Amino acid sequence: MLEKNRKLVALGILALGVAAFSSAASAQNWPNRAVRIINPFPAGGGTDAFARPLAAVMPADLGQQILIENLGGAGGTLGAGTASRAPADGYTWFMGAVHHTIAETLYRKLSYSLERDFVPVTLAASVPSVVVVHPSVPAKTIKELIALDKRAPGQLNYGSAGYGTTHHMNGELFNLSTGTKLVHVPYKGAGPLTPALLSGEVAMAFDGMGTAAPNVQSGKLRALAVTTAKRSELLTEVPTLQESGININVTTWYALWGIKGTPQPIVDRMYQATAKALNAPQIKKVWASLGATAGGQSPAEFGKFVRGEIETWGKVVKASGAKVEN
Repeated sequence: MLEKNRKLVALGILALGVAAFSSAASAQNWPNRAVRIINPFPAGGGTDAFARPLAAVMPADLGQQILIENLGGAGGTLGAGTASRAPADGYTWFMGAVHHTIAETLYRKLSYSLERDFVPVTLAASVPSVVVVHPSVPAKTIKELIALDKRAPGQLNYGSAGYGTTHHMNGELFNLSTGTKLVHVPYKGAGPLTPALLSGEVAMAFDGMGTAAPNVQSGKLRALAVTTAKRSELLTEVPTLQESGININVTTWYALWGIKGTPQPIVDRMYQATAKALNAPQIKKVWASLGATAGGQSPAEFGKFVRGEIETWGKVVKASGAKVEN
C-alpha cells in the first residue's frame, strides 16, 4: 500500500512537471497568431481612443496582429462577461476601465467577477473628466450650475455612457457633494452620448477629456471644471472642482486584463509589450493629445490599485443608493 502511494505521488509530480513544461513551451511560442482585445464599449468611445493606438504599435514587438473587438452594452458589463468566458490561452484580452470597478457593487448580479475571472496586466491611461454643458445652459461656472439646479431641482439632466460608467457615477458623486438633483440619462457608450450632448438632447455630462476637449475648444460645449486635483494641459483655463469649492478628485482610467488562468509567462510577455508600447513616441503623442497620463505599472501593482478602486467606488455606490437590476 505504501509503495502504491509512493507511485501515485511520483505520477502526480510528473504530471505537474509535464504541465509546467507544456505551459512554458506554450508561452515561449506565444503568440503564433492574431491576438484579440475585447473592448466592452461601442466604437468611438474613450476605450477605443486608447485601445486602437496600442493595437497599432504592439505588433512590432509581438510579431502578430492585434484585433480590437467592440462588444458594447450594459455599461461595459456585457463585453466583460463575454471576455471572462474566453479560453485562457493568451489570445483573448480585455480592455476595461474604471467603470468595471464601479460595476462590482452597482450591479446586483454580474455574470463575472473582475478579480475572480480576470488577471491584471497594467493600466494603459488615466484622464480627467470634464464637467461640460451645452451652450444653451446659462451656467458659466460650477457655482452658477449648482444655483441653476437648486432653483428648479430635477430639471437639469446629464448624459452618460451607461449605468456604472464614470460619467454616471461622477454625476452621483456630484449630487452627493453639492446637494443637487441632476437627472441621469444613460446611453449605450460614449459614442452615442457625444451627438446627444452636442445637439442639446442632454444638458450636460461629466465627459472624458479625450472626447470633450475638441468640442470645448471649438465652442460646441462649455467646460466648467475638471475632476482631477490639477488642471489639464489641454484646457488650462478650466478650473478644477476643488478650485470651485467641491471636494472631488477622480480620474477616468483604462486598463488591460487577461483571462484568469492565462499562463503567467504569457501575462508577463503581454505586460512587457504593453509597457514598451506606452513609451513609444507615437503613443506619447496620442496620449498627450487626449490629455492622458500613461500607466505601465506591474501586474501586481495594478491589481492592488484595482482593489482600492473597487472599495472607493463601492462607498460612492452605497452612499448614493444607486443600483442596477440586471
